Amino acid sequence: MAEMNLKQITEKLNSEFTGDVRKLVFWYDTNAEFSDDIDSIKLDNAKVLHLETDNQFYIKYFLEYEDTTTNYLVYAPFAKPSIRDNHLEDIIRYSKEFFADRASLLVLDLGINERYKPIIQRYIKFFANKDRTQKFYDLEIESYNKSIIEVALMSVLCKNRTVSFEEVLRCVLTDAGLEDNKYLIEFEKYDLMGAFWNQVDMIFGYSQPNPTLEKLLISMFVTYASKTIHAEVPNAWKEFVSYKFGSIIAFLDNLMNNLLYAERFDEISKIIWSRLGVKSVFSNMNPEALIDCNIFAGVDDILIDWMITRLENEDINARLSTKALPEICSERRKKHFGKNYRSEYFIIENAYYIILAGKYNFISGIHNLVKDYTSNTYKIDRRYRYFYFYLDSLEESAKYEKLRDLVENIYTNEYLNRITVNWNEEIAGAEGETGLDLQRNFFFRNLKYAKEKTAVIISDALRYEVADSLYEKLKADEKCNATISAMQGVLPSYTPLGMASLLPHKTIEYNDKYDVLIDGKVCASTEQRETQLQTYIPNSRCIQFDSMKSMKQKELREIFTGQDVIYIYHNQIDARGDAANTENEVFIACEEAIKEIHDLIRRLSSLANTHHFYVTSDHGFIYKRDRLKAYDKIGGASKSNRLGQRYALSDNEWKVEGVSSTKIGKILGNEDDRNITYPLASDIFRVAGAGQNFVHGGSSPQEMIVPLVEVKVERGKKETTTAQLALVSLTSKITNLITSLDFIQTEPISDVVKETKYRIYFISEENEKISNENIVIADKKDKDTAKRMFRLRFSFKNKQYNKSQRYYLLVYDDKNDLEVLRHEIVMDIAFADDFGFFG
Repeated sequence: MAEMNLKQITEKLNSEFTGDVRKLVFWYDTNAEFSDDIDSIKLDNAKVLHLETDNQFYIKYFLEYEDTTTNYLVYAPFAKPSIRDNHLEDIIRYSKEFFADRASLLVLDLGINERYKPIIQRYIKFFANKDRTQKFYDLEIESYNKSIIEVALMSVLCKNRTVSFEEVLRCVLTDAGLEDNKYLIEFEKYDLMGAFWNQVDMIFGYSQPNPTLEKLLISMFVTYASKTIHAEVPNAWKEFVSYKFGSIIAFLDNLMNNLLYAERFDEISKIIWSRLGVKSVFSNMNPEALIDCNIFAGVDDILIDWMITRLENEDINARLSTKALPEICSERRKKHFGKNYRSEYFIIENAYYIILAGKYNFISGIHNLVKDYTSNTYKIDRRYRYFYFYLDSLEESAKYEKLRDLVENIYTNEYLNRITVNWNEEIAGAEGETGLDLQRNFFFRNLKYAKEKTAVIISDALRYEVADSLYEKLKADEKCNATISAMQGVLPSYTPLGMASLLPHKTIEYNDKYDVLIDGKVCASTEQRETQLQTYIPNSRCIQFDSMKSMKQKELREIFTGQDVIYIYHNQIDARGDAANTENEVFIACEEAIKEIHDLIRRLSSLANTHHFYVTSDHGFIYKRDRLKAYDKIGGASKSNRLGQRYALSDNEWKVEGVSSTKIGKILGNEDDRNITYPLASDIFRVAGAGQNFVHGGSSPQEMIVPLVEVKVERGKKETTTAQLALVSLTSKITNLITSLDFIQTEPISDVVKETKYRIYFISEENEKISNENIVIADKKDKDTAKRMFRLRFSFKNKQYNKSQRYYLLVYDDKNDLEVLRHEIVMDIAFADDFGFFG
């Protein structure tokens, strides 16, 4: 019972006991509504006398013989007995009766119009509890009608703090099961079940003689589907389609897009998918009809299966609603269930581009080949890497087996073998000169005369396409200014020679045992490399990444302070790829390497006062998922003095089919007349005990085009903004329950314009959400303005709109918790609610 009600009763009772004449007041509280409160009522000029069903004679004797002067309130927590059974009837006749029903007090206290008192009386059982009543008061309702009162009662039972039936239904559906729902049990207890289903009918247009939550959800999901699939729904479903589609779409969209309730939405969606047998229905539809349907995860399965089939048939021109496969993948990834199918859409997207590339066409001239590879063709290697990166992330990938075989065949036979042969033929014709800076000149070209402290991060086996992914990541970092170029690596393209080439030296050569010597010394260990570096730059250090990755600021500064050049050796890719038991994890290692290097650059710029970096590698690599059969490997290399999978070093020249060779002196710039032999294509030599998928040492663009990423990290904070959206459609009036509007992302994503996530919807001036909610990821990088335009579809609630009231289109930056656009519009929808109005 609210305190205000007791105050009113107290004031009313005290007014009965004014004057000098003794007064008796009888209060029969039929439902014992105030039995808990009676002793807390403070009477100024009277006392409370408790009447029970078995003490009437005593009360009669007490009032007429024992105390005949004191004013008394005689309180009975039961209904007044009949005259025949009421032994106090004669006293009542010369006394007064007091009536204080809870409904009257509530209506008075809450400012409810008297005409709604029967509504309060109907649900008076609800108000018998102090806590429930107080929570009803706490809703602070300004105006009342039957509908608002009933929704408020349900809101309290659902522990909601606002009066909204959408919130009541959300609570019913997300916080309890569909069977034996605890909230519906509470509604039944307080006679609110009829009111609940009436609200469902008024707002969502669902009405049945024996309504259930499951049937309601079937109606809602079928209605939503009917507006988002581009085909007629089955006849068996038509009875479930509601005319209140705007309210249903808005409700389900808001539910699925809410972080708190999305998981429960997914569970409900799965239940309805199963109950209705949606899979069999949708599977018989043209996939184009499903492209915009977003309420069942199974739709993604159907679309993915269709795209897999198209790709297996090499149908790269396949489209759904004018959208090519990559566009479909990109859009579906951003939809609600896209998070569950992210890997699968990336598998399809990368497979598409590999199939699209098809057969590699030979390029004439090594300079042209290098230019084409570093500007375009390297992307095929990246697509292949990400194809397997995402394929390997799936727990079950059986349905991709045929597509995987096709991708593997195209990549290996139509691309990798052909580009490697093209490379070796052209580089031989150019006497080994590609036009790129030589890796062995790296130090003198970039570090000898450096004017600021520079850290050189050498990541073992960081091939060009992986470095380009790192470059893209650095470009997106507002504090990093990055450029990427390429160097011509050494041959054999392996660690001993590649690492040596990056150090300062006057001479680089092989000794009689084919050990690499720099200025006549072996430089294989970190300590030996540091000694060699300090010979040319005294203030310099060499350090392993693993030994410094957990260092704190003080330790880092002890290493970096006073140094001019620091070589940091990072070994993630080669370490994983060179081991036979982990070589198939090499693409995972590539992703980890990209993150580790980026994090290292940010960390050293912040903690070690170092702002200039080079990221490079000793060599690249070739990776093919399918192992070669023994008979496919190149034999005859046993005559060599030092043999690897992709190279052979020998004193004497030897020839077998499928190999090429050159002189060591031509590679190292000396007079060494010994020979380097390597496969002409992407094959390997027959070497016992080595891994076969991840290889390097040979001559190919993937192995010999070594990346060089230069990074300058800006000091202090660089100002950035988030990508903004603007409304393109010149709209000031909404005239349909379903309306499409055009928007534009005003600027492309860059290092200073960051991607963000927007929620776009319509509200009333009372902040009621009146439409569905569209989620937009502002991540477009296109410089072409037209490619940054997009269209959104809004479904409005079926309700009565007032043309004189203000309504707004709202754009909300979800990442930064900020409203960025409020556009006033007029709602001029005729007969929006001619089937019923929630007033």
